[in-house]
Parts: sequence; structure tokens; C-alpha cells
Amino acid sequence: MKLLRLTATATLTALALTACGGEKIGETPAAGGSAPAQDCGAFNLAVNPWVGYEANAAVIAYVAEKNLGCKVTKKDLKEEIAWQGFGTGEVDAIVENWGHDDLRKKYIDEQKTAVAAGETGNKGVIGWYVAPWMAAQYPDITDWNNLNKYAEQFKTSESGDKGQLLDGDPSFVTNDEALVKNLKLNYKVVYAGSEAALITAFRQSEAKKTPLIGYFYEPQWFLSELKLVKINLPKYETGCDADAAKIACDYPEYVLDKIVSKKFADANGPAYKLVKAFTWTNDDQNLVAKYISEDKLSADDAAKKWVEANPDKVKAWLAQ
Repeated sequence: MKLLRLTATATLTALALTACGGEKIGETPAAGGSAPAQDCGAFNLAVNPWVGYEANAAVIAYVAEKNLGCKVTKKDLKEEIAWQGFGTGEVDAIVENWGHDDLRKKYIDEQKTAVAAGETGNKGVIGWYVAPWMAAQYPDITDWNNLNKYAEQFKTSESGDKGQLLDGDPSFVTNDEALVKNLKLNYKVVYAGSEAALITAFRQSEAKKTPLIGYFYEPQWFLSELKLVKINLPKYETGCDADAAKIACDYPEYVLDKIVSKKFADANGPAYKLVKAFTWTNDDQNLVAKYISEDKLSADDAAKKWVEANPDKVKAWLAQ
């Protein structure tokens, strides 16, 4: 999961919002804060709710613990909530950020509690997809201009008299409600609630040949199982998404990066150096994500398996 602008202009109530896994910012004391450069100490790592991010976090945490002796605390937090933790000392690092120009402005430029820590090496794509059977049976469905012709097929009890466009977790970066409105499409955005629910829906669509159009993204291990077909929305051009309410173009390609607390960066300790040096490919991430999602390995075991198979990459991170 998931280079992104939040759908809504929801106000972030910094000390009261609840995280995905029950964590809250501001209600518990920080677990040790950032460590001095000579000692790794405590390392507070945010984990956002999609398995690709979990894969990044798993490998970084494993190396931090096994090679650097850090005490890593993972915190299950939705994207915007994690950024709040930079100022309180409860979050040291976000290790897969999808754009979020609004949060960069607030926490990096204005509050100055966060700084960028380099790219992850992953390239992110967000868009609308259909299962392979639909693209084969209705080849012109991949052109957004033809979507209204097929809206009737996508109707559900949740979408009423409109076609359903299935999105994932409401916290994921998405422009879909604006796109539906501005492209004058006879669709309603319905939220599946999670990455897992989206995957299940696409699997069922392919297996049962039931119509489904939905939000999806890469890197994502599931695309190696089922080759979803992307809808061609109006081509993205620089600035076409400047006004969230007026977006009528496709998503950009995202260069995913890492964000850390300024205090964590200034301390320049071993954990920060690892986060800054960490980089890998979409294939690397998808493999670890598959270990977690499909092979049912724990995050620690999945990371161990990948690390043992890729010693040169790990060595390069630690050499920085």
C-alpha cells in the first residue's frame, strides 16, 4: 500500500485520534525517545495499515534489533496519525510515505518536527483496476470514457442506482470521489475497509466472473497472483491534482520515501543511519509481503528469511 493525497480535508485532532491497531498519539509516554549516536537504544517505528509497508518495517526492525542491538517498538498507526507522533517523540520513523504534500507542509515546513530521510527505492502506482476476465470480455472498459456504459453491471446494494467503485481503507490516499464527480461518472465510491478486503473482492470477481472495478496499487504482491488490468484515466500532468476538489486526472507515479522525526535525525544514531540507508526494489518488498500475507510467516520470520538471502544488500545499509 499505498504517494498519496488524503481524500478529505479532515481536521487532525492531534491528541485524540485513534490509530489503526488501537494506538493513540499523546495518551502514553514516549518509549524512550531517540537514542544518542553511540548507542542504538529505543527505536519507535510506525507501521501503516498495508502489507507492503509492513514488509519495509519488518526488515528494518529485524536488522535494527539483530545487527545494531536496538530496542524496536512497532506502532500500528494510520498515516496521518503517525505524523503527529514526530512532535511528541512517540514516532521516530515512517518508512513508506506516499506523497502527502499536506502533511509535509504541516510537519516538515511549519512545525519542523519531521524531516525527509531519502527514497525507499520503491515506485508506487495507484489507479482503478478490473479483474482479467472483465478486460478480456469487455476490452474497451479500460478506457474511462466507456465506464458509464458499464455502470449498470457494477451496481450493488451499497451503491444504489449507481455503479460501485470499490476503495480500500478510508485512510488510504485517494482522489476517487473527486474523480467520479469531475469526470461525470455514474458511480459511487464504496469503501471495502482494508487492503485484505480489496484483495478478497478481486479474487472473487475473477473466480466467479462477477463485475468489479476498484482502487488498487503497486508495489503489491497480489499482482503476481492475479494480473489486474488498469483503467486508463485522463493522463496525469504536473499540477492537475493541485486542487483536490477539482482533480480530473490519473494519479501520478509516486517515488516512495521515508520520513523521520527531526530529533531522531539530529541524534544521528545507528537506527537513523539504517533508516536513511535502507533502499530496495518493488520485487524485494513484494516477496516479503507475500511471506507475511500468503505464507503466513510472522513479520520477524519473513524479515529473517529475506535478510539471510540478501546479505550484500543488508551489508550495504550497515556500511553507511
